[in-house]
Amino acid sequence: MSSPTTTRPRSALARLALAATLVAGVVLAGPTGAAQAASPYERGPDPTTAILEASRGPFATSSQSVSSLSVTGFGGGVIYYPTSTSEGTFGAIAISPGYTAAWSSISWLGPRIASHGFVVIGIETNTRLDQPDSRGRQLLAALDYLTQRSSVRTRIDSSRLAVAGHSMGGGGTLEAASSRPSLQAAVPLAPWNTDKSWSELRVPTLIIGGESDTVAPVSTHSVPFYNSIPASAEKAYLELNGASHFFPQTTNTPTARQMVAWLKRFVDGDTRYEQFLCPGPSGSQIEEYRNTCPSA
Repeated sequence: MSSPTTTRPRSALARLALAATLVAGVVLAGPTGAAQAASPYERGPDPTTAILEASRGPFATSSQSVSSLSVTGFGGGVIYYPTSTSEGTFGAIAISPGYTAAWSSISWLGPRIASHGFVVIGIETNTRLDQPDSRGRQLLAALDYLTQRSSVRTRIDSSRLAVAGHSMGGGGTLEAASSRPSLQAAVPLAPWNTDKSWSELRVPTLIIGGESDTVAPVSTHSVPFYNSIPASAEKAYLELNGASHFFPQTTNTPTARQMVAWLKRFVDGDTRYEQFLCPGPSGSQIEEYRNTCPSA
């Protein structure tokens, strides 16, 4: 009778010891697991709304002009880049202006985005009348130039690239993302395109439209574009309250905040920015926001 009485406590003690060991292992593994889960491309301090809404982010930037005579496939432009070389390489984004417009019409986006840890090339198009398919090819040509031939190519991680654009440039953004699914993000602004279905898109896409846009009304452009993109691609739609087609042509804080958060999340894989995408922005400047939350 003594043997079972002695064995049971020992067995219980053994189970307790094993459980304690497992718990300790989980606790010890916790920080390592968290470190492994963090993106190696996190750049800059922990994000806050104030940082995203400031006129400049945490990185000092510089810029250089690109002559149309020195490139092929697009019309030159301006490169903006962080001056720091201590953070490793950066993701990059090419941005196209709209129909009949020059890069100067939306050039505020260049230093604003670059100051959050990206290399940005704002392009001039081959002609002011180029259609979306042409602008899409030009955006990709600009990325190829940026990563292969530009003087800042060593600052760029060529596996972390994105495209954006306004109006026809926004339509071109969809074209570029469709033809190069290896891109990490796309941000069409008040996009215009005769093609309304983008079911083939696999690139995480943030569409920003203006409620009062009469050139590319959201009901016939941004909304059907968004609806046609599969949820598996990751997508979001931000509609600005009362905004016209030309909202990107002046400094627009909701646009900048959401663009930077989207690029950080999907180009850099920086999950610290998930909080700005899910549940997303609200307030008097926001008419509507949709997203495939939570992001994978």
